[in-house]
Amino acid sequence: MMEVVQEDKLKTLSYSGVFLSCFSDFSEKCIHATPEHVLVYLYSGEQIIEDRNNKIKLKAGDCAFIRRDHRLKMYKNSKGEELYKGISLTFNRTVLRDFYSKMNKSEIPKEIKISDKTVFKLELNPAIQSLFQSLIPYFDSNVKPTEGIIQLKVLEGIYTLLNSNELLYPILFDFAEPWKIDLLEFLNDNYMEDLTMEQIASFTGRSLATFKRDFKKISNLTPQKWLIKKRLETAYIKLKEEGQKVQDVYAEVGFKNASHFSTAFKKQYGISPTEVQN
Repeated sequence: MMEVVQEDKLKTLSYSGVFLSCFSDFSEKCIHATPEHVLVYLYSGEQIIEDRNNKIKLKAGDCAFIRRDHRLKMYKNSKGEELYKGISLTFNRTVLRDFYSKMNKSEIPKEIKISDKTVFKLELNPAIQSLFQSLIPYFDSNVKPTEGIIQLKVLEGIYTLLNSNELLYPILFDFAEPWKIDLLEFLNDNYMEDLTMEQIASFTGRSLATFKRDFKKISNLTPQKWLIKKRLETAYIKLKEEGQKVQDVYAEVGFKNASHFSTAFKKQYGISPTEVQN
């Protein structure tokens, strides 16, 4: 199934969820979080990937492997007159398990330790160029690739990864379920982001029910009330100590509208946000 979404000059095409292309003449910020490994190729423009304090910049012709179950910030920018145009391949566990089952195990490199890196910028080689250049025509036409072609491109992508960096062997073929990450650490890092409880649970490696159960161990508040309290505390500091304006603060800390922010703020502190600045 082909999905096409078009808003102004942003265009996204997804073929069976396997590869994706985006076009834009402005800077687009997005949160990347997926339970599957992804191989990204930049056809034009610029892409910046932020992983905590680590920043990776991709320019036209660059390729990067992004490990599954990690949350990253991405900036997709036009470069001069070049629109952003990126393509990605996704590798799910079922495909990787099947690939691994058919491999000659004697050809797998021995004693490779699992790297803790999240993003691997790959050196450009003929295999990478051939793989992604062969996909470009599908994004410049209305022709949909067949399922057979999609499957072949995914397999080609796996071979390309293994031949590009042997550190990817234990990462691609590690079929363990995601580790549960520390809830409080995740929330303190991401409390201002626009995330649903389901997304937070998923990003921390939990079902929604398990997330709620684990959260009770660290707070007497519900997760939603904890988030609101944390956002209001941050807003108070920005208003009182940093002298920021209410209209700038409420959205920055994660509230969708000023009215909700003002009501919640007055309920917690007994005064309106504007009174803090006086």
